[in-house]
Formats: sequence, structure tokens, C-alpha cells
Amino acid sequence: MAYKAVFLDRDGTINYDRVGYVYRPDDLEFILGAIEGMRSLHDAGYRLVIASNQSGIAKGLYTESDYALFMRRMVSELAGSGVPISGVYCCPHHPEGSVEFYRRICRCRKPGTALLERASRDLGIGISSSWLVGDKWSDIKAGHDFGCRTVLVHTGCAGSDVGRKCPVDYECKDLKEASELIISD
Repeated sequence: MAYKAVFLDRDGTINYDRVGYVYRPDDLEFILGAIEGMRSLHDAGYRLVIASNQSGIAKGLYTESDYALFMRRMVSELAGSGVPISGVYCCPHHPEGSVEFYRRICRCRKPGTALLERASRDLGIGISSSWLVGDKWSDIKAGHDFGCRTVLVHTGCAGSDVGRKCPVDYECKDLKEASELIISD
């Protein structure tokens, strides 16, 4: 049996991206309504998967350990609010990174689909019954190319057509509104 899921971008979709590169646990600030929207999606039977580009690792601004600490706090706070996360996937690569180990072109960096492919395999997710919600066109293109429905939220970098290279199924003001749309579909 394949599960339905919502793939969620992190910065600008779930949490505010106000400090440039968000990696310190104390900088975690959930976007208003994000937790409520995620809880509604979970209660409606969707697995929640965070899939995020983290180029700051490749740029030497923070480490994978810093990222893991931030994510532990996020996942813990979400779980305490009735929002279990089924999986967390990130791409630490960037073709112009200053850390040689992470400097590369890869398929996991959105708009590539490798993060979504891996999560789907790991968690038994059905693509056609799943969604991707993000604030950037690279998120939307990844979801589109992967074959799930997409929602662009206007809480982060959306609102600009820079990088627009594919159709989006829906646009919403935030994750809470996106959750209502997904559940009613």
C-alpha cells in the first residue's frame, strides 16, 4: 500500500527565513498557521516529509551537525504540537560551494527530484496521491517533475517569477491555506 504525503520545503514554508541562513535552534520561528496546517494534514492521513536545500553547508556557513541540531528541535517541537514528521531529507550541495566535499551539481538539489525519490522509496509514498508545498519555483519544479501536485505559498520567496520554469497547480498565502486546499481536493 502506498501512502499519501505532503513534501514540505522548510525555510519560507514552515519557518521564517529572516536571518539569511537559518540553522541555529534559537532562530526557529514557525510561520503563523504552519503548525495548525501541518496538524490538519496529518489528521487527514498525509505523511509529512520535509525536503530542503541547505546550501549553507556547502558554503561553509554551518555544518551538517548544526543542521541536525536545528532539525532535532524543529521535529521535537512539531511532535509536541501533534505534528509527527515521517522523514527529513536535505541537500547539502551547491555547485559554487566553498567546502570542496559539498561542491557539486547533484540530483538532490531542488529542482532535482532525488530527495523526493528517496523519501518515496524509504516511506512507501504514492506519487500521484501526494503534494509538494514550497515557497520557491525550484520547489515547484521538483514537485512537478516528480509527478505530484504542487502548491506555491507566498510566505517566503514566492511572488517573483524569477526562476519560473513550470506550471504550478495552486498558489496560497500560507501553509494553513494550502492544507485546507489539499484536504478539500
